[in-house]
Amino acid sequence: MTDARVLDAAPWLRSGPAARVLAVLNGDGEEARVVGGAVRNALLAAPIGDIDIATTALPAEVISRAKAAGIKSVPTGIEHGTVTLVVEARPFEVTTLREDVETYGRKAKVAFGRDWARDAERRDFTINGLSVDAAGVVHDHVGGLPDIAARRVRFIGDPDRRIAEDCLRILRFFRIHASYGSGEPDRAGYLACIRGHAGLAALSAERVRMEVMKLMIADGAGGAVSAMADGGLLLPIFGGVFYTGPFAAMIAAERALGLQPNAVRRLGALAVAVTEDAKRLSGRLRLTNQEAKTLDSMGHRWWRLGGMDQATARRRLYRLGAERYRDRLMLAWARSGDEPDCPRWRELVNLPERWSVPNFPLKAADFVARGIAEGPALGHVLALAEDAWLAADFPAERPALDAIADHTVARFSRDHRL
Repeated sequence: MTDARVLDAAPWLRSGPAARVLAVLNGDGEEARVVGGAVRNALLAAPIGDIDIATTALPAEVISRAKAAGIKSVPTGIEHGTVTLVVEARPFEVTTLREDVETYGRKAKVAFGRDWARDAERRDFTINGLSVDAAGVVHDHVGGLPDIAARRVRFIGDPDRRIAEDCLRILRFFRIHASYGSGEPDRAGYLACIRGHAGLAALSAERVRMEVMKLMIADGAGGAVSAMADGGLLLPIFGGVFYTGPFAAMIAAERALGLQPNAVRRLGALAVAVTEDAKRLSGRLRLTNQEAKTLDSMGHRWWRLGGMDQATARRRLYRLGAERYRDRLMLAWARSGDEPDCPRWRELVNLPERWSVPNFPLKAADFVARGIAEGPALGHVLALAEDAWLAADFPAERPALDAIADHTVARFSRDHRL
């Protein structure tokens, strides 16, 4: 076991809600430590998200101590040893140490324990198997500190066994490597993921979606996705064709434009060529309604956007709205093969920042005054007039608007013999 001090990298150990939870759980023969991602991120100087805590105390003791300290406790997973403590509106998952007491091939019977090393050995990756105590000392029972230094994502123990325990670890391997690793994925882990790929079919769509969306926006997403493609791991996830070239181009375009990574936009570049692809992905990943609509819009005739002039681009922006216009246009850019610094594409993508979309100025009253009765005919005339207004490049002057209204009514009357 290797220890190292990280007091400077973890001020939340000295004060604040996490420090209070540790203080409540430590003492009288029990010990609590922060475990997992918070320790990893502190060592890597990465942003800290959730702070999870492990303890030698049994769940009943955790609840008793929390009650005595005036801390709310919620038995969110008490059968697995997890109690959530809420301090200053912030939740902390507190889980009793566990260990394998019997093994059956690749299965295990689990019981609560008091051995920190055996608990760490049950986790997925070495960089997630670290713990830090209230004094700021990092405890490493699985070789995580050298892997942190090398930015290497490596399974704890036998990779095949870790994957057999939960095949979601295949996706987590690539997602965590994309977020915190460098260079090529660990070879032993990579080959184990390929061997275990059949297990991906048994995962729930919701769990897969969560990992895929996190992978999409990771710093090293491009390399990780390429490695997954080379290993035959994308087809079982998406159930169709994927496009690593446009995916890399989308990432490059986002960076060139200074845009924040967008998971849905990147997913569209990777796996959507037509709207049917969007529908398939929506079902396989159980996407939200908004995510599904965004992908469907991206896949709708994106190829028509490449040769637009500015007038056509304004009409597209008016019809689509800024977000869908940009997403669809960036898909067209990513598939064009053009460079991320291409001035023509940048100008088109940045149109929403240079031009404010106007509201259609003609109203129903303008056409009622010209003899169009309220009802379906009025709606049809309004739609025709809006098309004419767009074709005229959004005029705002009253004479031009009156001319559009008069012409539209005359055309409608002629076609319908009013």
